[in-house]
Amino acid sequence: MEMQKLYLLVPLAPLLGAVIAGLFCRIIPRWVAHSVAIAGVAIAFVASYVIFKDVMAGNTYNGPVYQWLTSGDYRFEVGFLIDQLTVTMMLVVTFVSLMVHIYTIGYMQDDPGYNRFFSYISLFTFSMLMLVMSNNFMQLFFGWEAVGLVSYLLIGFWYTRPTAIFANLKAFLVNRVGDFGFILGIGLVLAYFGTLDYAAVFAKAPAVAAHTTIALFGEGKGVELMTAICILLFIGAMGKSAQVPLHVWLPDSMEGPTPISALIHAATMVTAGIFMVARMSPLFELSDTALSFVIVIGSITALFMGFLGIIQNDIKRVVAYSTLSQLGYMTVALGASAYSVAIFHLMTHAFFKALLFLAAGSVIIGMHHDQDIRNMGGLRKYMPITWITSLIGSLALIGTPFFAGFYSKDSIIEAVALSHIPGAGFAYFAVMAGVFVTAFYSFRMYFLVFHGEERFGKHVDHGHHAAHAKAAHPSESGDHAEHVEDEPDADHHGLAPGQKPHETPWVVTLPLILLAIPSVIIGYIAIEPMLFGDYFASAIYVNSEAHPVMEELAHHFHGALAMATHAVTTAVFWLAFLGVALSWFLYMKRPDIPAAIKARSGFLYTLLDNKYYFDKFNDVFFAGGARLLGRGLWKGGDAGLIDGIIVNGSVHLVGWFATLARLFQTGHIYHYAFTMIIGVFVLMTLWVTRA
Repeated sequence: MEMQKLYLLVPLAPLLGAVIAGLFCRIIPRWVAHSVAIAGVAIAFVASYVIFKDVMAGNTYNGPVYQWLTSGDYRFEVGFLIDQLTVTMMLVVTFVSLMVHIYTIGYMQDDPGYNRFFSYISLFTFSMLMLVMSNNFMQLFFGWEAVGLVSYLLIGFWYTRPTAIFANLKAFLVNRVGDFGFILGIGLVLAYFGTLDYAAVFAKAPAVAAHTTIALFGEGKGVELMTAICILLFIGAMGKSAQVPLHVWLPDSMEGPTPISALIHAATMVTAGIFMVARMSPLFELSDTALSFVIVIGSITALFMGFLGIIQNDIKRVVAYSTLSQLGYMTVALGASAYSVAIFHLMTHAFFKALLFLAAGSVIIGMHHDQDIRNMGGLRKYMPITWITSLIGSLALIGTPFFAGFYSKDSIIEAVALSHIPGAGFAYFAVMAGVFVTAFYSFRMYFLVFHGEERFGKHVDHGHHAAHAKAAHPSESGDHAEHVEDEPDADHHGLAPGQKPHETPWVVTLPLILLAIPSVIIGYIAIEPMLFGDYFASAIYVNSEAHPVMEELAHHFHGALAMATHAVTTAVFWLAFLGVALSWFLYMKRPDIPAAIKARSGFLYTLLDNKYYFDKFNDVFFAGGARLLGRGLWKGGDAGLIDGIIVNGSVHLVGWFATLARLFQTGHIYHYAFTMIIGVFVLMTLWVTRA
């Protein structure tokens, strides 16, 4: 009973902080708002750690908290499933969220929406915790939709900016597409299993799947039930975890403040889809078709979103496309039935990606809101803590041996190499090529920001940048955030001539240091128990006979130290090294070469600059199609059919009959007598004919 109270404390503590900071945001001082919000998340983190220790002692839990609704034979409950997978997510979410909360004190210090922001991020944390702690599909869907709603509020936090409103609406609509598939998948589960409880569904799945086909194309022509359920559930994951083609919302979500970029893109919303598929491993293991679909979508995302990171000049967008690519890596691992490897990379990525986002925010503060990496350079001597933590995050991201990202990323590549799922060959090529691409764009950003010539304070015009900055980033925190938010069109970006960058205050740099530590060590510590021990034995199911990837991977593992020392002989290491070396040469030694390549690349650069025309296609086909359909229904349906025929048509018909009847109303008695005679004649004719 005591542990059940502790389970409740984890989501409810951040919720209480959100309620206090939100409902009383106009009357409480700022220090009260951030204190209650941080206290709530800190309590959740400490409670999560205590629960983690209890689970490690062998005490798992699966049970209801209360019954929300009964409908016929169906019961909808709120309940918790506390196992190794859950506590891993709880620790990651609460720790990263705590770091973001602390960082926000410095980043949003002059923003007029300070209290409101703390309310939102605490509510976001509550929503994510409800999602990962759920033991049934109904509560999963509640958390799923709640993080989507709060992300809408956070991306559009600066609601006076048209670009922010466009970005949050785009995120909301794209996620509705994914969620439509998700709710259909949950509906199929309820229809065929009669319950939404995970344990009951997983227990019945093999028997139900073996004899059930959904007839889509007539008798005998259909889709296996489990394939349909898994693909529909994964469509939901494609929206939340930003997989092609439902990825388009995530880069635009950079319009929100940097702290929420770190929270959404590192440890919470975008990892919800990865977590969900891992939790549903007993279902996905029953459909090779679904796994093949997952691995192909993930490999396309991993490679092609990485290409887009190469040409980005906004520091936050480089990191955003990196997130897209790494989510693709996690999805590839899921498709290869290496669910534990996907969760392992989710965990390591949460630390170093949150670090990179928060470091980018620190650079933005130091540069007085300028986010264009072409206006930076040489910042390492002005911002030493931001520099060294950014370097650590970048080294972890590209998979440098001994860093956290190395152990998880290399494990994904090896798992894909061992997989025999259809599409695994293409996936292996994609993740290998992605190693070079990731190293190239990551260190392109690193070198341009922290090394080389100092380009700040010169107000160099890079074409669209000034206009974009003016329109899209009017209140990127710092000394003038309040002034700029009040005046959204103020061009207040960048250092003045002669002005130098500065290191950010301790509330900004402390989270960077605390995130840098696990970005280095967590992979070395966790790889053996999480991947090759029994850590996930009861939480993740793999059909080792059909998909023996993890068993084969274990045969090649000889310890974390041996894995790192052996790495220098692998193609993965040298691809990453080549990416770093090439970025150094092109941007530090011969910056004229990238400009020449850009000038000669023609359509290729245009294709990348337009993000493969996904946005254009969506705007023309879906948005334009919706407008065309609406116009057709308006003019053809409403104006033409309803008003023109049904409403006005009936009026005209009555008028026509009235006009015709008026011809017989002359006032002459012989006309009426003639009409009566004709009427009698017609009636007698009908009577004789019938007789």
